[in-house]
Amino acid sequence: MSAMETNTQSESKGPEESATSLTEAADDYPSGSRFFGLLVALMLTIFLVAMDMTIVATAIPRITQEFNSIPDIGWYGSAFFLTISSFAQLWGKGYTYFPLKWVIIAAIVVFEIGSLICVGRAICGAGGAGITNGCYTIIAFIARPESRPAYTGLLGATYGMASVIGPLVGGFFTTDVTWRWCFYINLPIGGFSLLVLTFFFKTPAAAKPKSASLREKALHADLPGVILSASCIVCFLLYLQWGGITKPWNSPDVIGCIVGSIVLFAAFACGQWYLGERAMMVPRLLLTRETIALALYNFFLAGSYFVFVYYLPIYFQSIGGLSAAASAVRNLPLIISSSIFGIVSGVLMTKFGYFHWFLWIGAALSALGGGLIYTLGIQLDTGKYVGFQLIAGTGAGLSLQVPVIVAQATTRPEDIAMRTAILLFFQTLGGAIFISVAQNMFANQLLQSVTNNNVGFDPQKILSVGADDLKSHFLAHELSDVFKAYLLGLRTTWILGIACASAAFIVTFGSRYRNILAPKAHLSGSKDGSYIEKASEDEAIV
Repeated sequence: MSAMETNTQSESKGPEESATSLTEAADDYPSGSRFFGLLVALMLTIFLVAMDMTIVATAIPRITQEFNSIPDIGWYGSAFFLTISSFAQLWGKGYTYFPLKWVIIAAIVVFEIGSLICVGRAICGAGGAGITNGCYTIIAFIARPESRPAYTGLLGATYGMASVIGPLVGGFFTTDVTWRWCFYINLPIGGFSLLVLTFFFKTPAAAKPKSASLREKALHADLPGVILSASCIVCFLLYLQWGGITKPWNSPDVIGCIVGSIVLFAAFACGQWYLGERAMMVPRLLLTRETIALALYNFFLAGSYFVFVYYLPIYFQSIGGLSAAASAVRNLPLIISSSIFGIVSGVLMTKFGYFHWFLWIGAALSALGGGLIYTLGIQLDTGKYVGFQLIAGTGAGLSLQVPVIVAQATTRPEDIAMRTAILLFFQTLGGAIFISVAQNMFANQLLQSVTNNNVGFDPQKILSVGADDLKSHFLAHELSDVFKAYLLGLRTTWILGIACASAAFIVTFGSRYRNILAPKAHLSGSKDGSYIEKASEDEAIV
């Protein structure tokens, strides 16, 4: 008998135990000022991570100027997303086997250390994984089921508001102070949220950690799985970082990276299957039709959204010649619309319940908005770039948080942290992968464009000049070709964003059309951990 089978038999809970957990949860919902205090604490903590995801977007052109490296653009965002995705499952196990309160406090401390180091983007990401997972897990335990989608939507709106503030603050610091304050700003906010959680949060009884020996908890951490997944992603990102930009595609280093990534992925997948309940990504929770569809939706739609968040400021600063702060203001329509409709979707989910419509409309609007953004040209047209971003942002806001809402509404209490972690893993992985894919496409198109136009300068020069400093490094007669090359490069990234949104639309058809507000009449220990509706026989893949 495999480890997967043994662990599943020993740890799976039956209908009676699931029902007991739900009853305990119903008796332990906080109310009044206590609930408000907890909600504020969660909003503050998720605010930290969300702001850190976008605060560097407007600072990137200035950072590339200081370090003279356009090819590194992808790493400024990907390093953060990489560790968030790699550590999401580890924190999920932490929330399952240790008290919620102290795990999220530990996550904030790690995040703060990364911010203090300033260059510790990867460390920030490791802490950010725990913060994001913790916020969504805790809200699932402190909010009543009928209002949970609305409060999850409020967390999403907080995420969106932080995303709005991030580029503005980043632009201000970059233009008037120093880009390093983009990271130092986390320290006072993090310190305050740490105090709030320490004094106001009490772990609910229904969130009681699973009982296990210290050895068993260590085995469930699956550190080899964390290392294998992170190594696999790093190899793939290096493949994208080098391929065709600093090294030819057929160089041993580039080939070695892609081969290594494939081998590491195979080893990771085999290990996860064998370990079962002890795996970083528990197979019984992952390998169902609905979870796979929702995870892939998060993967593609997050990839689309962050491609536009990161590359629109480059458009405004390079072709528009705007400052970091000014480009952040022009990026607001995308981020404000996603924030507002994050709240709207959460509220509507509490009334409507049929989640597929949010996924379909969200992906369709994201693809439409991306297609319109693709038409932007050398001359900045205010009406166009505002309207196009509003459409794309509305799509992202309506749908990005829906998979998590669905997972929390259809999962047994003891599995909420792990299933949430799976979806957040794919969401952040989408950001890490597609930001780097976009960067490779952008840089290769830049080189190809200036080479084909027979410009009077070394094509590599365009990669060593900061995106916001083009006029200082190129002659007047060269700028026309440089701007055209930049626009072509940016359009390749926008094509990627459109393709990702379209893929998100397609994968929604892999999940069952149902109402997540349906009466919880079928409490069962179903194979995917769902308790609202008993899984059909053909849904489970394993």
